[in-house]
Amino acid sequence: MSSRIFYAAAHVVADPDADNGPGRPAVVDWDATMAFRHHLWSLGLGVADAMDTAQRGMGLDWAATRELIRRSGEQARAVGGLLACGAGTDQLAPGPHSLAAIEAAYAEQLEVVQGAGARVILMASRALAAAAQGPADYHAVYGKLLAQTERPVILHWLGDMFDPALAGYWGSPDLDAATAGVLELIHANASKIDGIKVSLLDADREIAIRRALPAGVRLYTGDDFNYPQLIAGDEHGHSDALLGIFDALAVPAAGALARLDAGDTAGFRAILDPTVPLARHIFSTPTYHYKTGIVFLAWLNGHQQRFRMVGGLQTARSREHLTQLYTLAGQAGVLADPDLAAARFATYLEGPA
Repeated sequence: MSSRIFYAAAHVVADPDADNGPGRPAVVDWDATMAFRHHLWSLGLGVADAMDTAQRGMGLDWAATRELIRRSGEQARAVGGLLACGAGTDQLAPGPHSLAAIEAAYAEQLEVVQGAGARVILMASRALAAAAQGPADYHAVYGKLLAQTERPVILHWLGDMFDPALAGYWGSPDLDAATAGVLELIHANASKIDGIKVSLLDADREIAIRRALPAGVRLYTGDDFNYPQLIAGDEHGHSDALLGIFDALAVPAAGALARLDAGDTAGFRAILDPTVPLARHIFSTPTYHYKTGIVFLAWLNGHQQRFRMVGGLQTARSREHLTQLYTLAGQAGVLADPDLAAARFATYLEGPA
């Protein structure tokens, strides 16, 4: 049995010949998208799908998301791959919504994820962040949803650096109060919760939350700045992982996990510590544009034909940012075929400024 659970939050591959511009319905290259998931499974990693890394709320609409969940579920069953998928409320139109409407939107997506045979990740909801008046509203909505789940779910706390519309999640802009609120929810529903993914880029707070969880509830780190130390853990425990950066670092992540499984924590750190400068660059401010760097690196590594993204998000990072990414990727040893990466990077530089 593995010492940790590692989920890589996976990106989607845009159809390079389709109109995937801003505001357009997402057109996905399904063959390349599924091939990338098989790549992750072949390394022994789990896939966290239909998440922020797949551009939920930033180019991937609900129709494409529903199809992504269906296809990923089918492929996971075929190979026995570990799969968890996000259930949210992003089919709701922009604007205010009642708590009942938000609950119904969540329930619709829950049915899709459970129907695909995947573990449910209850994603943080922009609509709920806007509608909730305090912790009691979160507890009411999540309590009703947890009663509908077939097996324990993963909760999802995405900080506002990843999505400004999620500021004040769990009922307060004060992180201490928000932490107390979500811990109360977890303790009241521990049998229905597998774990919580925490993406606050605050290692000390994550450790404090981890130590306060009920026995048997996991902390899945979503900290793309401090993941080696959080996964390695301390005498009080460790974090498992559900990370967007593991899309880009799948090969070293798998190797590092093997070291941990063998009891070699120093070897684990020796593999992952050198990748941190690359991760910190990919997730630099504005953090929510990290998806562009993830897809750029996937293209450099041959996982898709062209550097294109749904929603036209390939333009979200500057040439200077992506040039530094290429340099750091080489230094971190994550370019699978350096000659291919160099050739592709040269074509990028030859393109429009």
